[in-house]
Amino acid sequence: MSPPLWIAAWALLLHGCAAGRAPQAPSTRNDIRDCSADPPYLPPTATNTTARLAVLRDILRTHGVHAYIVPSTDAHMSEYISERDARLGWLTGFTGSAGTAVVTRDKAALWTDSRYWTQAERELDCNWELQRTTSIESIGMWILKVVPAEGNVSLDPFLFSIDTWNSYSRALHGSSRTLLPLETNLVDQGWGDQRPPPSSSEIYSLPAEFTGSSWQEKVAGIRQRMEQHVRRPTAVLLSGLEETAWLFNLRGDDIPYNPVFYSYTLLTDTTISLFVEQSRLSVQARQSLRSGCPGPLCVELQEYGQVSAHLRRYAQGNVTVWLGTEYTTYGLYAIIPQEKLLEESYSPVMMAKAVKNAHEQEMLRAAHVRDAVAVIQYLLWLENTVPQGQVDEFSGAQRIDAFRWAQEHSRGPSFESISASGLNAALAHYSPSNGSSRTLSAREMYLFDTGGQYLDGTTDITRTVHWGEPTPLQKEAYTRVLMGNIDLSRLVFPSNTAGRTVESFARRALWDVGLNYGHGTGHGIGNFLSVHEWPVGFQSNNVPLEAGMFTSIEPGYYQDGEFGIRIEDVALVVEAQTEHQSGEKPFLTFEVVSLVPYDRNLIDLSLLSPEQIRYLNSYYERIRAHVGPELRRQRLEAAYVWLQESTEPFPVSSAGTAGTAAGLLALASLLSVLLSGLGA
Repeated sequence: MSPPLWIAAWALLLHGCAAGRAPQAPSTRNDIRDCSADPPYLPPTATNTTARLAVLRDILRTHGVHAYIVPSTDAHMSEYISERDARLGWLTGFTGSAGTAVVTRDKAALWTDSRYWTQAERELDCNWELQRTTSIESIGMWILKVVPAEGNVSLDPFLFSIDTWNSYSRALHGSSRTLLPLETNLVDQGWGDQRPPPSSSEIYSLPAEFTGSSWQEKVAGIRQRMEQHVRRPTAVLLSGLEETAWLFNLRGDDIPYNPVFYSYTLLTDTTISLFVEQSRLSVQARQSLRSGCPGPLCVELQEYGQVSAHLRRYAQGNVTVWLGTEYTTYGLYAIIPQEKLLEESYSPVMMAKAVKNAHEQEMLRAAHVRDAVAVIQYLLWLENTVPQGQVDEFSGAQRIDAFRWAQEHSRGPSFESISASGLNAALAHYSPSNGSSRTLSAREMYLFDTGGQYLDGTTDITRTVHWGEPTPLQKEAYTRVLMGNIDLSRLVFPSNTAGRTVESFARRALWDVGLNYGHGTGHGIGNFLSVHEWPVGFQSNNVPLEAGMFTSIEPGYYQDGEFGIRIEDVALVVEAQTEHQSGEKPFLTFEVVSLVPYDRNLIDLSLLSPEQIRYLNSYYERIRAHVGPELRRQRLEAAYVWLQESTEPFPVSSAGTAGTAAGLLALASLLSVLLSGLGA
């Protein structure tokens, strides 16, 4: 079926926004490379990759390979990866979290999305072509141009998802080029002894008070889903690291900022096999896993590297293996005969994890209250120190991390802090480094996107501030981003609504004046797990929203080379209190659990409607009610006074009447289109 009209139109608009730019004069900027100069100009942030490419090309010739594809993922399709798995970064120098490289015997190219174009120009040397797209069709066309007929195009099948493998297969089909899987990773060969060693840290059990339910209850729930499925699968294969960590209430630190560990699980109707480096399990963790032995709740421990051999033996029987295609590599998938597969986008564990029970919800609320204390301390510290000119982006990131570490149950940041001043804030995922970060100034906007890991929850929040006099465009853009955040946060919508259906409410105020942003509007979040937790969110491959799910809401606007704005809150999907009820299921809405005020200096009240101002005032009342007492409990009186001043109610009379009428008309028009799309 064709997509609803608004989705098609939106996709066309975004495609147009990301299309190639007209030819430009040579760059006069000194922060990005200029390969057209003679000699080529490279900024100090670029990496010399000549020797690495030479080593890899020798290996390609040895294996009879004409092109080698290198992804940014690991064997578990993790968004964030360990240093040991950062093959793309080592080979190219590019440190963004999403990208694909292709190396031939005489050419090299990197594909990445709009979030990282400027970053790539800062980090790549002139050995690399930058392709401003992530389309596999584009990668395939490039390969067909540079690889001769009968040439071999290779990749590591344990680093590519099923869909990605199939897309490459289609792109090369009938071209006389062969897509050749090689289980020996050629980048690892070239990296050699310089490759970081695997983690040896302890894998531990999460204390019972920080779990939503016991691992035995979770296993019983997944087995019940297996029994209720029409296909009656005999096993569930778990490849995502957070799946195994959640199922067994175990945590580790194999990946920076993510409390997970390398593992696989094969859960059958009568057995449980956990593939992990056994020597790293704590005594308590091992006792917990083995407490049900012998029996159906006995966890059989097997070495991490044995998963392929074990799965191959299991697949020889009369079995049906249920797996989530989003997190399973083609290498594992290809082991199981097609007729014995039950494929869905997400495993039943991923779906169960997405809906938090009452205890998990309360834990995440509590974590966000303490996190708000840390962020408010940081905002107050910035106000007092930035005018002195002694704070830069890197020291700012260190400071907010320190404020979080001081909070109860803290386990550090949930991702590398984004601390971006002025033009750096226009890079949606910029992170500063020591010695190469800008000094914060009262004359510029400052964006910080940070989060914390706590035993009771994971947080992620973005605020943008200006301590001086913002330009009219900065103030309008900030206000319209805030309007989008409010419009989506206060939206009431039918049960089983997909996030992508309502996502454009966050963009409407920007669209009204021809502005937009190039990233997604939100993502799920875990309980002391991943800061980006699938399958919740507002993208096309996210599942319908249900009560108990947590998602971020984070519209933004980025003026390249000048400034960037993002306002991000985490919200819980809850049942809405409506005057009427149609259908069996209640309507839904969002409860924002991030509790930090917005920058009053950047809000143009005349653009807001009375309803938006009332929402802001109600939100500020909740901040005072929940965060105020915690500030006083921690004896942070100066922060308490700052909070009271920053959450003074806005006068509803300040709302702009012209803006209100135009906004209501645009909103009504948008709602009409969305509802017609729902019925399509």
